[in-house]
Amino acid sequence: MRPLAYSLRPTKLSDIIGQNHLIGAKGPIARMIKNKKLSSLILYGDPGIGKTTLALVIANELEANYSLFSSATDNKALLKEIIENAPENKQSILIVDEIHRMKKDIQDYLLPFVENGTITIIGLTTINPYHSVNPAIRSRTVIYKLNPLNNENMLKILDNSLKKLEIYENINEDVKEYLISISNGDVRNLLNSLELVNNLLEKDNINLDEVKRIIMKASASLDKNGDNYYDTLSGLQKSIRGSDVDASLHYLARLLFSEDLIPLIRRLYAIFYEDIGLANPSLGPRLRAACEASLELGMPEARLPLGEIVIEMALSPKSNSALIAIDKALKDIEDGKGGNLPLHLKNTYSFDPNQKKYLYPHDYPGNWVLQQYLPDSIKNSKYYEPQETSKYEKALKERFDAINKAKSK
Repeated sequence: MRPLAYSLRPTKLSDIIGQNHLIGAKGPIARMIKNKKLSSLILYGDPGIGKTTLALVIANELEANYSLFSSATDNKALLKEIIENAPENKQSILIVDEIHRMKKDIQDYLLPFVENGTITIIGLTTINPYHSVNPAIRSRTVIYKLNPLNNENMLKILDNSLKKLEIYENINEDVKEYLISISNGDVRNLLNSLELVNNLLEKDNINLDEVKRIIMKASASLDKNGDNYYDTLSGLQKSIRGSDVDASLHYLARLLFSEDLIPLIRRLYAIFYEDIGLANPSLGPRLRAACEASLELGMPEARLPLGEIVIEMALSPKSNSALIAIDKALKDIEDGKGGNLPLHLKNTYSFDPNQKKYLYPHDYPGNWVLQQYLPDSIKNSKYYEPQETSKYEKALKERFDAINKAKSK
């Protein structure tokens, strides 16, 4: 028996909900179909938003011969067979799933047939192809991103599906809202949940409590190898940076569903040093302890130390003064600014009469003495600009200002 998500898949362009930028009246794919001139494409976007469906509809609308090829599981022998059987007088479309995983030897075999028109490819991927797909493939394709589906799109898809199942009148708005909310924009997940409801519940007993009881929990809809995962990490960082504790916890919860803690922990370290840093330096060791505890505990208990530390990070004072300072210094290096170290800073002693004696700061009051540290060519460069974000950084600023005042004298 075919899954509901498969049996309800659209077969015509007019049946697809969303992606109007591609398939609307002025959309490039709609124009390609109208003119019967399809270019090789790569379609990328989040899981479950219709990449495969759109590829199949394109082939159907063009009445083209098509074959499916999985870069993850299929081999060159299958590809050879597909190309050898491609009809000469009819467009042949090769729909390549997970095109970012296509092996180089398979790419090398395929590309000449794409160039001479024997095969038109439609590559599918959840990962941004500008980062993940071989340039040789990219240069021979047009790349289009499928947009995430909003709640209005999902409601239309759900209503259409309910009508086909003849249970439209049995589903109330609370159940619809719940099914859409747990699908997170993933049509496949939405229809799988609907199939469960249709198969396990009596038509006159479809209520929110029963639906929650059989579905059990929401889908995170988070492919840890895809853009969606890194977008969510970005959402977490921007929410912590913006001191929105609730949004920070929301994105943390999404990421915890993937149960892959290492990328999350790396990002938390980066957030601390980029956005908090000198405003609250004592938070660094606590963050490390929380992250190490989460790795030892594993899920689901890892949520406890990570939830606690994310709350503290979101509500902590923020400072990016260290980030700005090191980036300024790096920019000077990139621009070729630098020069030789002053002789008195080098470990080796020279007999150069111009070499000044190195002055040991601890031998002077306040552990400071005036001497040049930067190379001559950039001796007046300024990188660090202190911010008054906390008592700690205010104290740094006071010493910084005092040193500059002493220099000016």
